[in-house]
Amino acid sequence: MSVTSDGVVDGKSGHRLRSNALGLIETVGQSLAAISPTLTPVLNITVVAGLAGIGCWLSYFIGTLGVVIVAASVGILAARHREAGSYFVYVGRTFGPFAGALAGWAMISAYMFTAVAVSLSFAILLGNLVGALGAKAGVVPLSVAMSAFIATVTYAAYRDIRLSSRVGLVLEVISVGIIVVITVLFVRAQGTVVDPPQLAISSFKYGALFSALPFVIFSFVGFESAATLAKESANPRRDIPIAVMGCAAFAGIFFTVTAYFMVFGMGHDTVAMGRSSSPFGDVAARAGLGSAAIAVYIAAMISVFACALASVNAAARLLFSMGKYQFLHSSMGRVHDVHQTPHRAIIFCGALLAAISVVLTPLGLLDAYGCSGTFASFGFVIVYLMLCIVAPMDLRRTREMKWRHVLIGAAGTALMMFVIFGSLYPVPAYPYNTLPFLFFAYMLVGAIWFAVLKTQSPQTLASIQHDMEG
Repeated sequence: MSVTSDGVVDGKSGHRLRSNALGLIETVGQSLAAISPTLTPVLNITVVAGLAGIGCWLSYFIGTLGVVIVAASVGILAARHREAGSYFVYVGRTFGPFAGALAGWAMISAYMFTAVAVSLSFAILLGNLVGALGAKAGVVPLSVAMSAFIATVTYAAYRDIRLSSRVGLVLEVISVGIIVVITVLFVRAQGTVVDPPQLAISSFKYGALFSALPFVIFSFVGFESAATLAKESANPRRDIPIAVMGCAAFAGIFFTVTAYFMVFGMGHDTVAMGRSSSPFGDVAARAGLGSAAIAVYIAAMISVFACALASVNAAARLLFSMGKYQFLHSSMGRVHDVHQTPHRAIIFCGALLAAISVVLTPLGLLDAYGCSGTFASFGFVIVYLMLCIVAPMDLRRTREMKWRHVLIGAAGTALMMFVIFGSLYPVPAYPYNTLPFLFFAYMLVGAIWFAVLKTQSPQTLASIQHDMEG
């Protein structure tokens, strides 16, 4: 097998993605939609508030600093390597194709289970919306609606990456706008923006504050997904770093400010926030904006569509890259003749997304959401850690490495190690205590498969190594 510099496999016309199709707006749309900022005040903040208490906003601020550091490492690599499904290539060019394949394998699970989590959250939010309207929806109707949601997401990804990236950006801007408007209204009801208890930093319980960081990081996952579209970007050296670092910084500011005002609006009752299935709706109700809960649910449902779309796009690009290099079946590396999207990889992602979501539903929608989101975070954190190590090493190969690159990489590596430790200790309750072992088993299956490939097709690995070094 030989892969040309533009990603086309010699003699196979079906391997060309639409080059130069995406501008800065589309790449920003991919990362912003994958983060899905609206979901944090609507759902994810529950865990952080329950752990960190009134220090919730500071947890998000610290997390923002860490994620922006990781984003800087991603930006360094994205500016130097223009490839679809980039994480596989980023790691592979430094540590070899086997390590690169494991990185791609981890990110496939990360994006797929993020899509599962947000698909399940669509059903949760739809149930909340129906309840706010005075009716009740059973599990079966919600499951049918979730299946239709997944089919719509898959079609949007299949049809056109430019369309889906722009739709993701527009939908996310609308949903964030709704959250901002409601936040302004209940801040206005408070009559001030100054909340002395939340500004008394010395009174915070820092053990609890730091224990919340793993969940804080989960709120950011997906900021790096624009890098998977590098092959289709018109100017990846400029656009991808702007997208990943800019979206990480924007989301962090949004999370920090929103957390501050939500705790303020709840009268510092973070225990109630930690137990709520609709924390932002509860804050709105306390501010006399109970009817705004409907708008909150609609905004969140818009956000989860954008997030699922971005996750499927990213997972499909990783499958495409690994299929192109024959780590997975070569059909994953095929591109639609008209739409110029990796259509087979997208269809596979959609079918797998539907199957996993339906299988997890008997756990209960909330538990299934929590388990799938936690499982997704393992894949993200492992690859974030690898990227922080790889970025300065990649620069060293061309003698461009500076001390600031080493410091950025070291800081990001330390943060990700802390997040990994925080996810394992103290030992979480069942079924969350089983998830690290399930993720390890998933990675072991991938490692065995790639080892078999290395043994049975050494010429393929040699060709891949040559392409990556080029």
